Amino acid sequence: MNAIVISYPENEALTASIAKGIDGKIGEIQMRHFPDGETYLRLVTDVLEKQVYVVASLHRPDDKFLSLVFLLRLLRDAGAASVTLIAPYLAYMRQDKQFRPGEAVTSSYFGEMLSPYIDKLITVDPHLHRRKSMNEIYTAPCKVLHASPAISLWIKNSVANAVLIGPDSESEQWVSQVAKEAGTPYFILNKERHGDRNVDISFPETSAFRERTPVLVDDIISTAHTMIVTVKRLLELGFKQPTCVGVHAIFADNSFQELQDVGAAQIVTCNTIAHSSNGIDLSPLIIEALQ
Repeated sequence: MNAIVISYPENEALTASIAKGIDGKIGEIQMRHFPDGETYLRLVTDVLEKQVYVVASLHRPDDKFLSLVFLLRLLRDAGAASVTLIAPYLAYMRQDKQFRPGEAVTSSYFGEMLSPYIDKLITVDPHLHRRKSMNEIYTAPCKVLHASPAISLWIKNSVANAVLIGPDSESEQWVSQVAKEAGTPYFILNKERHGDRNVDISFPETSAFRERTPVLVDDIISTAHTMIVTVKRLLELGFKQPTCVGVHAIFADNSFQELQDVGAAQIVTCNTIAHSSNGIDLSPLIIEALQ
């Protein structure tokens, strides 16, 4: 493959795996900030007429967006044959409608700003709850990858006698698929959200699952508040210490430590965002998509 794979800062490990898997070359860039906060950017590797893949997980997007756009534009100016953005975690997907008058529909705005600079977007399990397709948001072609087979395999191999637990009704389709592939039962919580860190959770009848090891699964672990409340309640009900599994490890503030402290037996995430909890490698999934 006539490919160059470039890591936006903090994505070096995943970039190395992808480059090796597609027999591509790792591209070199220099990026730093001037004292006034502006970005200096230099492309060291020749990309003329090459297929270029930029690996950039987009947590903390406000800190990254402008320099990422500069990089994508620079690659075009340098004569790249194509520029594909691999964003394992894609930001600005939650605000996809006006919940109250005057709100910005930032998912649409973000897609409109990013699309002109890329030929293709590859991402993993974006937050598509009120949109049917990425094509409703992005004009650039998009390929959506799913972590559920890798998560199911990890659960099957790592947790004996598991029962999967989904955080809310919106998660049921995804959780049921993971459970089916892992060969385990599951149940779904009832959640009413009053704010980022204020949720009410109620349980269905769970007596049939008390001897099983609970596995909490979610796509995005942001504040981890839902998992923290759920772990407390499970322990009160007499369950074993639960395992917490997520696709995207945002873990805002001190939430990772708080989830550990409340009694989670282990916390495991996919490597869509580099984090100490990464235990499920999705590079084979991305490599397969590129091949």
